[in-house]
Amino acid sequence: MPWILLFLAGLLEIVWAVDLKTTEGFTRVWPTVGTVAALVCSFALLGLATKSLPIGTAYAVWTGIGTAGTVLCGVLFLGEPATAMRMGCVALILVGVAGLKAA
Repeated sequence: MPWILLFLAGLLEIVWAVDLKTTEGFTRVWPTVGTVAALVCSFALLGLATKSLPIGTAYAVWTGIGTAGTVLCGVLFLGEPATAMRMGCVALILVGVAGLKAA
């Protein structure tokens, strides 16, 4: 169960990070509300997951999911470049996350 909570927390990190762009510097109310709600839920789920997972592993997996997912969403939905270097770095992040999960 803690790994499921951590995975959901990572997905919500992607949501709030991508939504952050739509707030236009927190000048748009509803995108800001959505961003803050996703952020709070993400942190809450991370906190619940750390009750039984090591904090270093949980935090690294959470940020890895969020980082890789945010980069991929940027490429797929926001027109950001998908260079070989960027995609290689995302692959390294995912390998690291998988390694921490396995350890």
